[in-house]
Amino acid sequence: MATQTHKTHVFVGLSGENALVVGAEGNPLGSGGIFRQAEGETEWASITKGLPADPQVKALLLDPKNSTHIFAGTQDGIYRSSDRGENWERTDSPSGDVWSLAAHPNDSAILFAGYDKCMVCRSNNGGSTWKKMNTANISFPNITMQPTEIVKRVIGISVDPNNPQDVYGAIEVGGLIASRDGGDNWESITDGHYTHLGPVDLHGVQVNPSSPGLVYIITQLAMFRSRERGKNWEFVPIDEMFPGGSYCRGLIVDPTDPKTMYLAAGAGGGSAPPGTEESGVLIRSKDAGETWQQVDLGEVASSRMFEIAIDRDEPSHVYCCARDGQVYGSSDRGDTWSKSQIPGEMSRSRHVYPMVCG
Repeated sequence: MATQTHKTHVFVGLSGENALVVGAEGNPLGSGGIFRQAEGETEWASITKGLPADPQVKALLLDPKNSTHIFAGTQDGIYRSSDRGENWERTDSPSGDVWSLAAHPNDSAILFAGYDKCMVCRSNNGGSTWKKMNTANISFPNITMQPTEIVKRVIGISVDPNNPQDVYGAIEVGGLIASRDGGDNWESITDGHYTHLGPVDLHGVQVNPSSPGLVYIITQLAMFRSRERGKNWEFVPIDEMFPGGSYCRGLIVDPTDPKTMYLAAGAGGGSAPPGTEESGVLIRSKDAGETWQQVDLGEVASSRMFEIAIDRDEPSHVYCCARDGQVYGSSDRGDTWSKSQIPGEMSRSRHVYPMVCG
């Protein structure tokens, strides 16, 4: 239950899928948008006032110090709201598609944004202005460049709380990049030889603060872990959830308990066998990722699970959301769940991307 001074609000961003190959034409993008639901409510409110027309929202971030302040990554840079999304204004940020947003764990004035074309931006003043960082020295696995170049979207960013100079970026079909100077300069830290896109098709990165240098990445096919700041990766074993493998999309560390982690996964999409029926599950670890168990949501979601969100101010409130808008919520740290549905028709041109709550 909410305290007298705090009520959890859940925000879900919608967008369409862009072309993956450089120069190719993608699917027509739908209306996109952002929806909000407050604790105790049953309806989802559309909150797009001030956003660009047909907003393609692929990233959301709540200010860790003030949950009424929220940032949205759109097709036209970064927008900000100071009233829980009732009104939006554009920040002084580069134009282009924004795919990820992250806050510095020890200094909320420092924010990071990941764009397409492997562009990383940083704000040192709470998101008012943004500056491009140096990514000129990044090189990508050859398989992601030949015979056709795959676009390089920074789909996730995570800062190491134990060593904030270490910042990591997950590239969709491009591997892992890192900065060792707080985000000023970036390099590729993907090692090994690859003959398939799956291992370098990253969908997220998370640093777990329970141990210095403990980094997790999720790919189209699996989860991997490094205990040495991105070196010497090991496969994280999880019981096979679906025939033909699992599509890993969302990963989060509980902001108040680093031993607890959640993984959003599903069947279908990516390199799944043709004809695979879509479905989604939520997986949880209570020992910083050493072992994992499936969470009982009361059902298997009918589309791939995409995102997880935890209310920093009320950490017993946990949410997960599937690609086609099925939202599951728990007020007891994931023991029991309720379900709701984002309104509107979902398709490849309009479906869930990010979710946050606070």
